[in-house]
Amino acid sequence: MQIAHSTRRALLASTLALGLGGCGVSYVSPLVRDTASDNVDVVEITGQSIAFANSAPYTPRGLPEVFSRTAGSGGGLRGAGALPEAPAVPQAQPGPLDLRPPPETTPPTYRIGVGDVVQLATRVARPTGEAALGEAPAGELRQTYTVRDDGAIAIPDVGAVEIGGLTIEEAEQRVFERFIETGADPDFSLEIAGFNSQGITVGGDVAAPTRVPVTLNVPTLDEALTAAGGLQVTTPEFASIRVYRDGTLYQIPLADYDRDGRLRSIQLLPGDSVFVDTAYDLDRALAYYTQQINAASLRRTERTAALEELQAEVGLRRDALDEERALFRARDELGAVPRDYVYLTGEVTQQRRYALPFGQQATLADALFDQGGFETETGNPSQIYVLRATPGEEDVTAWHLDARSAANLTLATRFELRPNDIVFIEEQPITRWNRAFQQFFPSLVTTASSAVD
Repeated sequence: MQIAHSTRRALLASTLALGLGGCGVSYVSPLVRDTASDNVDVVEITGQSIAFANSAPYTPRGLPEVFSRTAGSGGGLRGAGALPEAPAVPQAQPGPLDLRPPPETTPPTYRIGVGDVVQLATRVARPTGEAALGEAPAGELRQTYTVRDDGAIAIPDVGAVEIGGLTIEEAEQRVFERFIETGADPDFSLEIAGFNSQGITVGGDVAAPTRVPVTLNVPTLDEALTAAGGLQVTTPEFASIRVYRDGTLYQIPLADYDRDGRLRSIQLLPGDSVFVDTAYDLDRALAYYTQQINAASLRRTERTAALEELQAEVGLRRDALDEERALFRARDELGAVPRDYVYLTGEVTQQRRYALPFGQQATLADALFDQGGFETETGNPSQIYVLRATPGEEDVTAWHLDARSAANLTLATRFELRPNDIVFIEEQPITRWNRAFQQFFPSLVTTASSAVD
C-alpha cells in the first residue's frame, strides 16, 4: 500500500512538472516591444514628437452639402412653385442706406401730463415740542399728487386744480389763484416728482428695449440708446437707426452714426420712436416677405394666398432637407457611406472600429474615451500605442504613450489620428499571468486527477 501511495505522488509530481513546462505555450498575448523588429520603430509621444506625428497629411471627409443648406436657400422644388416676388417698395433688398437724419430742433418746455406726480409743499403752524409726523423740520408739509386723466389734481380744502398741459411755472400760477379763491395760505412751492406722461421708445437690436421717460432734460439719440443697454448689432454693414417722428421716418446708417459724432448728439423730442434695424438673414426671411406683402396693400384674398404659398414653399424645402439628411444617416448606419476608421484593440473597454468624424480632426483621447476609455484593472497604462503603417511600405511606427502619470494623458488630447491607425493597449503583467494560469489550471487538474486514479 505504501508503494502505491509513493507511485501516485511521483505521478502527480511528474504531471505538475510537465504542465508547468508547457505553461510557456499555453497562453500568448500580443506585445509591441518584445516583437519589435527592424520594420517596427517605437517612438515616445512627447510634446516635441507630436508635431511630427500630426504632420502626416490628412483631410477629414466632409459632410454632404445638404447639411449646410437651409430651408430658405436653394432652387425651387418640383411642384412647389417659386417664392412670391417682393412688392415694388423702396429699398426692398439690402443695399446702400441713405442718410436721412431728423432736423435740428430745440425741445419744448416740459408740460405736465396725465400720470405725472407733482409735490406740493405748504407752510403749517409749528406745533410745540417736536415736529409732528410727516412734517419737515422747517414747518413744511409735503404732499404728492398724481395728475388724473382729466388733467387735474385734488388738493384737500382747495379742491380740484387742472394743471395738465401747463408748464411748471403756469401750474404754480394756477394753484396760486386757486389758493387765493379759497382763502388758503398761498405760501407754497410746486415741483415735479415723477415724470410719467412723456417718453421715447427704443427697440430693435438693442440690449434691453425700453421706454425712456422724458424729464426736464430731453435725452439725445446716444443717451436714449445707452438707456436701452446699447446696440446689439450682428451685421453692422446693413444696420441703421430709424427715428419715427410726427408721421415721418428718418434714417441714420450705423456706419455714419459711428463715424460722425454730431449724429450721436441729435436731440430727440417727446413721443419719438427709435428702432435699430439690421439686415436680412435666413431667420428673418419669412418675416421680411410677410411685411412686404402687407406693405403692398394687396387685397385680403391675394395676400392670404401669397402668404400660404410662401409658407408651403418653406415647409416643402425643410421637409426635403430633412429627408435627404435622414437618408444620408441611414446609408451611414448601413456602411454605404465611405468613412475613415481607426481600430481599437487590446485592453480597451470595447474592441471596435472608431469612425473618424466629418469635417474635423480626431485625437487619441477622442478614440479612447468615446466609449468608456480602457480597462484600468487589466490594461497597462504605461503601454498605450498608436500603430501607424508607412504608406506604400512595410515599416510601422509604434507611437508610445506612458500614462502612468495621469498628466501625460493631456498628450493624448493633442495627438491626431490618421485613417487605419491601430490603438493598442497591452495587458498588465499580472493579467497576463492570471490568464495563462486560468487556461493552464483546468487541464492541469484533469491530468493530475487522471494520473492519481
